Amino acid sequence: MRIDVVSIFPEYLAPLELSLIGKARQDGLLDLHVHDLRDFTTDKHRSVDDTPYGGGAGMVMKAEPWAQALASLTEARRDGVARPVLIVPSPAGERFTQALAYELAEEDQLVFACGRYEGIDERVIEWAEDHFTVRPMSLGDYVLNGGEVAVLAMVEAIGRLLPGVVGNPDSLVEESHSDGLLEYPVYTKPASWRERDVPAVLLSGNHGKIAQWRRHEQYRRTAERRPDLLETFDAGKLPRADRTFLAELGYDVVEGRLRARPDAGSSASA
Repeated sequence: MRIDVVSIFPEYLAPLELSLIGKARQDGLLDLHVHDLRDFTTDKHRSVDDTPYGGGAGMVMKAEPWAQALASLTEARRDGVARPVLIVPSPAGERFTQALAYELAEEDQLVFACGRYEGIDERVIEWAEDHFTVRPMSLGDYVLNGGEVAVLAMVEAIGRLLPGVVGNPDSLVEESHSDGLLEYPVYTKPASWRERDVPAVLLSGNHGKIAQWRRHEQYRRTAERRPDLLETFDAGKLPRADRTFLAELGYDVVEGRLRARPDAGSSASA
């Protein structure tokens, strides 16, 4: 996969040279390039922003530098490869999720446009739709100073799904959100620490019971911390033991979906 990031603060993306993503770049698993938007300006001040039409606070990023930068990236596309996906971090975009990370990991080329100030001139987005599959995306319902932080998070979430990036691919299967639930709690040596013991089932050697305990802890943790995830969880083929445990948490299976009883909140946190 090729990833291009355009920013006025390319040094902000330096963490992408570290850890698993940095190693993936060194090993040729991820072709990642960071571009300085100011390299595509034409005035002596290398200006990338101007005052907004209609008045108001703040500045708006100018259209032409962005068009020049993005056009240069479409020219780098290999023959026969699908049009790049242009991701524009924005609080007005669709919510970035693990499911989207998996979807985007299948693309040939991703381009990230890091906006700043009050955002990018809207005409850039309209123009880009002729050359890219444009997808504004949001990490959550809050506002950042620029898109770089969001890009760091999204590139890591996507990049680690590429074949060979994570040493043990089985670990991807058991992570939070991989199946719509939060991950179960994890422990390591020693078995007893400051009068707190590892759950006995994890020391039993019974892999079937361990798997069931972990699954039930996923339900418990999700019910406690993110009950909204259970509302969309596919519960149509759950084994009886899982249904019984969920009933103890205050959830019933109705037409393949989990429905909380009125007392579910107190049961889940018990």
